[in-house]
Amino acid sequence: MKKGTVLLTAMLLLCGGLFAQEWTSLFNGKNLKGWKRLNGTAEYKVKDGVIMGISKMNTPNTFLVTEKNYGDFILEFDFYVDDGLNSGVQFRSLSFKEYNNGRVHGYQFEIDPSDRKWSGGVYDEARRGWLYPMTVNPESKNAFKNGEWNKARIEAIGNTIATWINGIPCTNLWDDMTPEGFIALQVHAIGDKELEGKTIKWKNIRICTANVAQYRTKSNAPEVNVIPNTISPAEAADGWKLLWDGKTTNGWRGAKRSDFPPQGWRIDNGILKVLKGGGGESTNGGDIVTAGKYKNFILKVDFKITQGANSGIKYFVDTGLNKGEGSAIGCEFQILDDERHPDAKLGVKGNRTIGSLYDLIPAITSKQFNINEFNTAVIIVRNNHVEHWLNGIKVVEYERNSQMWNALVACSKYKDWPDFGNAAEGHILLQDHGDEVWFKNIKIKEL
Repeated sequence: MKKGTVLLTAMLLLCGGLFAQEWTSLFNGKNLKGWKRLNGTAEYKVKDGVIMGISKMNTPNTFLVTEKNYGDFILEFDFYVDDGLNSGVQFRSLSFKEYNNGRVHGYQFEIDPSDRKWSGGVYDEARRGWLYPMTVNPESKNAFKNGEWNKARIEAIGNTIATWINGIPCTNLWDDMTPEGFIALQVHAIGDKELEGKTIKWKNIRICTANVAQYRTKSNAPEVNVIPNTISPAEAADGWKLLWDGKTTNGWRGAKRSDFPPQGWRIDNGILKVLKGGGGESTNGGDIVTAGKYKNFILKVDFKITQGANSGIKYFVDTGLNKGEGSAIGCEFQILDDERHPDAKLGVKGNRTIGSLYDLIPAITSKQFNINEFNTAVIIVRNNHVEHWLNGIKVVEYERNSQMWNALVACSKYKDWPDFGNAAEGHILLQDHGDEVWFKNIKIKEL
C-alpha cells in the first residue's frame, strides 16, 4: 500500500512536469549575451540584474534586439521608466537592409508614462502606426503605475495579440501581417536636452514558446481586427458581417440603377475607391447603395480622403425619393476635408464639417481626424437613437421621430422631403461627390 502511494505520487509529479509551463529567460542578469544593438547609439548596460537603456540626444530610436526570432509565444517582463520618456518593447519585429535601410519595424508594446496613458497599447513601429491605442480600452489606461516597477505580459498566438499590465488586460488585437520576428527593447529618441541621461529599465524577461495555446489567457479587452476586409472569429460570434468583401461589387448597386456603376468606382488591392470626377454631386459614377435595407445596426467604415475631398456615408436612404440630379436622399455622416473644402464654412455652426450629421447637427470640435491616414466612422442606430463616432470619439448624438428632430429638418435643405430621416429602415450609401475617396473594412452588426 505504501509503495503504491509512492509510485502514484511519482507519476503525478512526472505528469505535472510534462504539462507545466516552460519558461526560458531572455536575460541572464549579468550581461547582454543573446542581444545586439540596432539603429541608434543610445547606451544599454547591465546593473544589479537589470538592463538599463539610457536616453541620448542626437540619435534615432535605439533597439536592443534578441538574436533569435520568435513566432507564437507568451512573453513576460518587468519594466520601470523615468517620467518624461517614451519607450516600448518590440515583438515579432524585423530589420532588413532593403526596408528603410535596416530600420526596426513591427509590433510594439507601448510604454507611455505621459498623461495620455497609452501604456500597454500596440503600435506598429515604422510601418502602420497605431493598431490599438488605449482610447479603444480606456478602462485599462490606469493599469500602468508611474514611478513603480510594472509587470507586462504579451501573448502572440496565431493572429491573436493581447497585452496585460499588472494583470489588467490592455489590448486584444487580430492581425496577420508578421507571424515571426525578434523581440527588442527600445530607447526612444529625445528632443529635449533635459531628458538626456534618463533611463528605462527591464528585468525578469522570460518567454514561453512551447504549448502556448493551452496557457493562453482569455482577454476581455475589446477586440480590434486590423486584417483588411475580414471578420474575425470573435466578430462573427458577436454578429458582425462584411458589407463589402474587399474583392467584388457583390451586395452593392448604383443608387439610381439596378447594377453597379460601370465607371467612377474601382476596386484596388482591397480598397473601394470613388474616383476623381468634376467635383459635382453624383455626376461621375454616382452613389452606390447596399442591396439590402437596415433598421437597427452598428456600421463601421474605414475611409481615407484626398486633399480637398468631399463625400459621405448615408443611412436610412430611400432610393425612390430623388430620381433627378444629385445624391440619393438619406441621413449623412459627412466626410470632408474641413481645412480645404469650402463646404466646411457653409451651413449652420459647422454642421457640414467632417463627422457631422450633414446640414443638421455639427460634430463636436474635439474630434480627431488625420487626412494622411485611414479614419474610422461608426454609425449606431437603436430605433430612434442615433450616434456618429469618428476615430473612437462620439461626435454626434440625436433622436429621430421627435418634435425637435422635425423642427431641425424643417430648417435644413431636407425640408422639402416628406418625413425625412424618420423611415423605419433604409439602404446604406457611399457617396460620389466628384472627389477621390477610399473605403475599406465596411462591416455591420444588426441589433
